Amino acid sequence: MDRRKFIQAISALPIAASAMNLNELKNVTDTYENSVRMPVFFVGHGSPMNAIEDNSYTRSWEAMGKSVQEKPNAILVVSAHWLTSGTFVSTNPAPETIYDFGGFPGELYKQTYPAPGSPEYAKEVMKLLPEVKEDTAWGLDHGAWTILLYLFPGAKIPVFQLSIDYYKPMQYHFDLAARLKKLRDKGVLIIGSGNIVHNLQMFFSRPNDMTPYDWTTEFDLWVKNKIVTKDFQSLIDFEKQGKAAKLSVPTVDHYVPMIYSLGLTDKNENIQFTNEETIGSISMRAFSAG
Repeated sequence: MDRRKFIQAISALPIAASAMNLNELKNVTDTYENSVRMPVFFVGHGSPMNAIEDNSYTRSWEAMGKSVQEKPNAILVVSAHWLTSGTFVSTNPAPETIYDFGGFPGELYKQTYPAPGSPEYAKEVMKLLPEVKEDTAWGLDHGAWTILLYLFPGAKIPVFQLSIDYYKPMQYHFDLAARLKKLRDKGVLIIGSGNIVHNLQMFFSRPNDMTPYDWTTEFDLWVKNKIVTKDFQSLIDFEKQGKAAKLSVPTVDHYVPMIYSLGLTDKNENIQFTNEETIGSISMRAFSAG
């Protein structure tokens, strides 16, 4: 039941029903909030240019969005492009489209995603995670809006972001994500946006050759195997994988969003890969859980 139908149903009740006490009303609203559990996404977002291109990635994002059976109440994005000291959640009611890149065609800077924010659900995050601080200014960085253009075109669903504390270990991020699972039962779709393999230095050293490096394929497939077998601890301790891991994850910013998405899943949940492509030193792998 969507919120409009719920309000209509309450309005249509006999006058005698208005005598229901507050506890009974709370039970009704709790049932509404927990009616459908939202899935969790991880999206390999790649280049900002995807925002103005029609390709296999953007088509797979469109399919992911269409797979969501009920419209989310809000969308929470954990993006590789909001790195902080401490963890913050955005309570901005009208987040601006952030162009956190340079040197791209002018057409890209004309793209906007004017979705409203969700201060209400951001406050829910702060209740679940008391250590998280409020940020009133952050908008939607390109890890969020470039994929949302395809996942949920029209920008009608409220969107807010959770930052990544760059100075915390991987286990911290996984455990923090696990504490947010209740949001999925309140109609919040949560998306991790990054890239499992993300080495820009190696990518630009061979700009005209998109053939995946051997270590790109090796690490991407190793991650896939650990996800399939639900061996999330090995993914938390990825650095033990040696040279392939070091080359694939020279900095953790694009890897951490995947850890959030996995931390939000339950052991018995099915995980479906929606994209498995690799290009050069970038993995575009994406998946949906639940």
